[in-house]
Amino acid sequence: MRPTGPPRIKSPAQLIADSGADLEGHGLKRTMGLFQLVCFGVGAIVGTGIFVGLSDSVAEAGPAVVVSFLLAAITCIFTAFSFAELGSAIPVSGSSYSFAYATLGERVAFLVGWCLLLEYGVSVSAVAVGWGQYLNELLDSLVGWRLPDALSSPPGDGGVLNIPAVVVIGLAAVLLVRGIRESARATAVMAVVKIAVLVLFCAIAFRAYQGDNLAPFATHGVAGITSGASVAFFSYIGFDAITTAGEEVKNPRKNIPLAIMICIGIVTLLYCLVAVAAIGALSADQVAGQPAALSLIVDRVTDSAVGGGVIAFGAVVAIASVVLAVMYGQTRILMSMSRDGLIPHVFEKVSPKTATPVANTWIVAVVFAVPAAVVPLDVVLNLTTIGTLAIMVVVNIAVIALRRRYRGTDSGFRVPLYPLSPVLGVAMCLYLIWGTGWTTWARFAVFLVVGAVVYALYGRRNSRLAAAPADRGGPDGPHGPVTGPATPGA
Repeated sequence: MRPTGPPRIKSPAQLIADSGADLEGHGLKRTMGLFQLVCFGVGAIVGTGIFVGLSDSVAEAGPAVVVSFLLAAITCIFTAFSFAELGSAIPVSGSSYSFAYATLGERVAFLVGWCLLLEYGVSVSAVAVGWGQYLNELLDSLVGWRLPDALSSPPGDGGVLNIPAVVVIGLAAVLLVRGIRESARATAVMAVVKIAVLVLFCAIAFRAYQGDNLAPFATHGVAGITSGASVAFFSYIGFDAITTAGEEVKNPRKNIPLAIMICIGIVTLLYCLVAVAAIGALSADQVAGQPAALSLIVDRVTDSAVGGGVIAFGAVVAIASVVLAVMYGQTRILMSMSRDGLIPHVFEKVSPKTATPVANTWIVAVVFAVPAAVVPLDVVLNLTTIGTLAIMVVVNIAVIALRRRYRGTDSGFRVPLYPLSPVLGVAMCLYLIWGTGWTTWARFAVFLVVGAVVYALYGRRNSRLAAAPADRGGPDGPHGPVTGPATPGA
């Protein structure tokens, strides 16, 4: 048996240098400012989780769903600190994949990238699945006509083939290949629209607020709150997508941490207000299990389909913006993995005309349109949640490894209450993983095993880092040491 040797690690300095290399025309341009980055973050977060998934969280936790949202938010905050420091120290497009490569080694990095297929790729499918439900609500309010359930609902909810899910993924792909500037502008507009719609929902729903609807509060006990938090966590997935834009952000060491914190604050406030307003307007039993709950609530409160149509319009815009932002993140992660030789070369190619990874984008669109069309929503949501939580465990460990391995690294942000904060982040993520249930653990274990096999058969053999001494003219290569500490200030 061949010895594995020490872990293959890329220093932050080498990751940054490699990301800036334009040897084959795959460079990206820094065009995004703080406002655009915040809008991109909000665009990646607010969507199916609150517009479609709220009813699932309510079904688990009852009126205590507000506590579930807060619990999920606290988990995100601890991990957001770690993402902010890592994103500031290593401002490249690979997000948690690159962070793991710099701190824990290539094998862990590949498995993180593999899990990111769940957080970004599969979540595109999950988000797109919910688009058809609100599209029908909008069509019903505008023209009194709906798409047949067989062609607009997820399998398991009366659907056979979810055509709207495929359409929204295709539209996002078209916009992404046109260029990051156009995508950022579209995301900013859509982010403003959906925040305005959620604020409007709260204003309408609070008119019918009844305090009695919140009693009894924790109808399913602590276990229900935990399960509700695991479901509600899906509503927060996407804030880390901000770090995937590391190579296209102006002043990333300052703007990435700031954008992460602003996004978490905005989204947590919005979600808690929406949850209280929803349960206050209708009882938890009436909200639970309703796929387009927000439109239903507004229709009941206003006794008209017009208000529900406005909410449905907001949901259609919101979910489309999430598909756009998350697909963007997935393509940038695959680009980083391709640069390292861990996946085929086609994913790193960028069009010199649009400065976007065109082939990469269309491959992602086609591959993840399939589960969006034919896979039941609950399976996709649970796998996305556990995959994301596992990544966040690694990120919290990675920030500790960064401090220990690269002393003196230049970061625009430092985790407060270190090392308590990342340790609590790990604990909170493991707690929510526990709440996903054993069937989800089993599916995730199989997924990891498949990833390990892919790495052994392809990634390890084709790694450019392993070939560095031969290909780059020496053991250190042109960008500094292949393993070991980064240069201080890198």
